[in-house]
Amino acid sequence: MGAGEAILLGLVQGLTEFLPVSSSAHLRIVGDLMGSDPGAAFTAITQLGTETAVLLYFRRDIVRIVGAWWHALRGAYGTDWRARAGMPRGEKADHDALMAWFIALGSLPIIVLGLAFQDQIESTFRNLWLVALTLAGFGLVLGWADRVGAKKRALTELTGRDAVQFGFWQALALVPGVSRSGGTITGGLLMGYTREAAARYSFLLAIPAVFGSGLFQLVKSVDEFGKAGTPSLGPTLIATLVAFAVGYLVIIVFLKIVSTFSYKPFVWYRLGLAALVVILLLTGVLDANSATA
Repeated sequence: MGAGEAILLGLVQGLTEFLPVSSSAHLRIVGDLMGSDPGAAFTAITQLGTETAVLLYFRRDIVRIVGAWWHALRGAYGTDWRARAGMPRGEKADHDALMAWFIALGSLPIIVLGLAFQDQIESTFRNLWLVALTLAGFGLVLGWADRVGAKKRALTELTGRDAVQFGFWQALALVPGVSRSGGTITGGLLMGYTREAAARYSFLLAIPAVFGSGLFQLVKSVDEFGKAGTPSLGPTLIATLVAFAVGYLVIIVFLKIVSTFSYKPFVWYRLGLAALVVILLLTGVLDANSATA
């Protein structure tokens, strides 16, 4: 993989990570069109770039949530320290502390299932026939959820039970074509949350899972970079940096439009992409099985 190909894949990752269209599916498809599937490890590592963009964009929320959680553990609510540090008191502080626990709780399903199905994630799940099926099928589920969801609940109404449900919806993204944000947002809509609440929580919930997966794959792949069928470290880092820059801009735009517009354009996009993949598979342009499997 050269620098040009790395930049292209970084652009694809950054543009699609936060939209409900599945970045892993796009990397799988574009990679195959370039001549070789970059692999699950490359996908996970480049996601570190987009998640770093999440840390930057939500830095104030993250600092507030982590601070509230830490001081809740120390029993520091209502102390003068909280006033000097600008930390919220009362119900707001309680909610921020609970949010940290909810994110941890919601991260468990994808961690457990990711470890349990690691081999399938890196091989079977990357079959493009399956990707086309999940792109179309889950696109329809997203459209249905957007139509029937009550869209009344704010993120302050999140409960432990909802956090676990969000986690299982996120875990569906272990199959390329589902979409991490798409799965979480779909679950949130079906539970009655507003589009913006579901989208914001999908960003926060993805942080532990994506960083955990990306760092795991990075350590695991140190000795594999540059070997036959795998991208080298240099192009992987280039793609990760590009994904960070593009991903940050996408977060800004996506959160601005999500409260106003429906997800129907994304549904039609997913259906169109699925149809295109099927055509390219039938004509032999794409290879259904991952070259890195």
